Amino acid sequence: MSTAIYSHPDCSRHDMGEWHPESPARLQAIEDQLILARIDGLVERREAPLAEIPAIGRNHTLEAIALVRDNTPTVEGETYPLDADTTLCSHSYQAALRAAGAALAATDAVIAGSIANAFCATRPPGHHALPGEPMGFCLFNNVAIAARHALESHGLARVAIIDFDVHHGNGTAESFRDDPRVLMASFFQHPFYPYTEPEPQTATCVNIPVPARSGGDVVRKLVTEHWLPALHDFKPEMIFISAGFDAHREDDVGGMGLVEADYAWITREVMTVARLYARGRIVSCLEGGYNLSALGRSVAAHIKVLAELE
Repeated sequence: MSTAIYSHPDCSRHDMGEWHPESPARLQAIEDQLILARIDGLVERREAPLAEIPAIGRNHTLEAIALVRDNTPTVEGETYPLDADTTLCSHSYQAALRAAGAALAATDAVIAGSIANAFCATRPPGHHALPGEPMGFCLFNNVAIAARHALESHGLARVAIIDFDVHHGNGTAESFRDDPRVLMASFFQHPFYPYTEPEPQTATCVNIPVPARSGGDVVRKLVTEHWLPALHDFKPEMIFISAGFDAHREDDVGGMGLVEADYAWITREVMTVARLYARGRIVSCLEGGYNLSALGRSVAAHIKVLAELE
């Protein structure tokens, strides 16, 4: 079995303006680094389908879906601001359906056993999208939609969501609040966007706030002392990753100090848990990461470990 990368050209057509850090150039930066790392030909490529509305509706209200669909401009070049950070262009709804569709298709393929794991190189990202509204660059919560698909369409009993973006995945946390079938484990810079208070830690909520300038030593310690014990107790049947790379020390959007080796280490630790309890099943979806060079290098390091190329 292999690692597959899911993507689609539509994901590069979502454009919130030249000033916006969540830009189409992010996906090209990833492709460039996969070529430089000589791994672009060693992973399978699969095209992201369009997600169907009922699948998105497992995690989002019909009003939230309509907010994106009905306000997407019909004229090329026009835009519609959903909030101060999140803008729709004429291709945004299609891109959002592709991003969610990639996560859903990857889930199906990994559970079927046709691939070992997958990385979804898609945008817009998703982990800030609340069940009732988009926010923070995010339209639909791709990882949450895929996790619900695994639970409700495939009958899994327990799934884990790992989030290593520099920002708190508040949309994911809200989606699975008090749901005993889902363990969410994350770290995030605090105080920082979206300025929500950290949830109380429980057996299924291990979201750890860390101060600005925290580096790999801090993150590795919290993973070892908090994430891993919770994951071993929970024994997930599948693991989803909200793979944001904006905690990199070169990323000016955040203020943390991770490097590529830290992302590779986290990925290896998650893979060990997945092998023990989840038949190795992992679906990883791109979230943040805005320094293009650091993003591309970090994704390459992440995929190398997923594909067991190092």
